[in-house]
Amino acid sequence: MTPPASPSSQPNSSQPSASQPSASQPNSSQPSEAVVAAAGASAGRARDADPETLLRRSVDGDRVALARMLSAVERGGASGRAAAALSYRQGHEARTVGITGPPGAGKSTLVDRLITVARDAGMSQIGVLAVDPSSPFSGGAILGDRVRMQGHALDDTVFIRSMASRGHLGGLALAVPESIRVLGAAGIPLVMVETVGVGQVEVEVAAATDTTVVVLNPKWGDSVQANKAGLLETADVFVINKADMPGSRETRRDLEQMLDLSAPSAWRPPIIDTVASTGVGVEQLWSAVEGHQRHLDEDGNLEKRRAERLNREFRLVLSARLQREVDRLCAEAPYSELAQAVAEHRLDPYDAAEQFLDRAGRDSGGRGGSRNPG
Repeated sequence: MTPPASPSSQPNSSQPSASQPSASQPNSSQPSEAVVAAAGASAGRARDADPETLLRRSVDGDRVALARMLSAVERGGASGRAAAALSYRQGHEARTVGITGPPGAGKSTLVDRLITVARDAGMSQIGVLAVDPSSPFSGGAILGDRVRMQGHALDDTVFIRSMASRGHLGGLALAVPESIRVLGAAGIPLVMVETVGVGQVEVEVAAATDTTVVVLNPKWGDSVQANKAGLLETADVFVINKADMPGSRETRRDLEQMLDLSAPSAWRPPIIDTVASTGVGVEQLWSAVEGHQRHLDEDGNLEKRRAERLNREFRLVLSARLQREVDRLCAEAPYSELAQAVAEHRLDPYDAAEQFLDRAGRDSGGRGGSRNPG
C-alpha cells in the first residue's frame, strides 16, 4: 500500500507553480520597467546624436549640440562624415581669420582682445577654433589657449573650441576646415582660427582661412629670416605684438624691407603695432582685417580663394582614402616580402614600389605598372 504523499510533496493550488508566475514575481519573458526606461533613454540619445537634429538645435543656439557636432567631425568615421556633409550642403560660408605665430607671441591674448573689438563693431556671433600642438611622444595636448580667453567664457555670442593638431604640420588639424563649415552652418558669421606657427608652416593657416594674420614679437628675426619662413607669401596682415618692448622699430624695418623687395600686388600687408595685454592697437588690427576682407570682395579673390581651398580639401580626402588603401595592402604578405628584399639590398625602393603596385593592380583586376623588373 502506497503511503499518502506528504504535504511538502503535494502541489498546493494556492501557491503558484514554477510555470505560473505570481503577480509579485517578475516575469523573465517581459522586460522590467528599468530596462524599458534605459532602452527609451538610449533611443533618445541616438535621436539627439542625429546630425540633422544636432544641426537644427545648433542653429537655435544650443551650444551643447554644436559641441557634439564638432566632436563628431573630429572623431571622423560615419557620424563625422554625415555631420560634415550636412554642414556642407547648407552652403553657409563663415568669414574666417587665421592667427598664427611662434609660441609666446601673445596670440591667445590678442584673440581675446580682438573678440571684444569685433563684438563692439557689431559682429553678432563669433566662433574661435584654438588649435594646440600635440606631443609627438604621448600624443596629448594641453588645450590651454582658451585659458587666456576667460573674458568671454560666459558670453553666449562667443563659442570657443580647443582642438589638438594630432601631429599635423603647423598645428592645424585636418578637421579644421570641416569644423569651420559646421560653425558656419550653425549661423556663426565669423570664425577665428588660432594656431602655433613654427617658422615654415604658416601656409596651412593661409590655406584654411580668408585672412591670415601673422603675429611676431620685437627682435623676432631679420628680413632674411622672414623670407626663409615664407611669411611673404602667407601673411595678409602683420602684427608686431608686445610693441612696447625694445626692438619693435627694427622688426618693422625688416618687415618693410621684405615687402619692398617683393613683387607688386594689389594688396600690401599692413604692419600693426599692438600690446595685447593692454589692448593698444587692437582696434587698428580689426580695421586692417576688415580692410582685407573688403579687398577680397571688391577684387573678386574671395570666391577664388575658397574654390582653391575646396580643391585642396578634396585632394586631402583623396590622399587619406588612398593612404588607408595602402595601409591595407601593406598588411598583406607581398609587401613583407618586398620590404625584406629592400632591406637586403636585393631591390631598390623604386623597383619594389613598382612591383608592389603591379601586384596590387593584378589582384584588383586593373592594369599593372609600366615596368617589369623581373
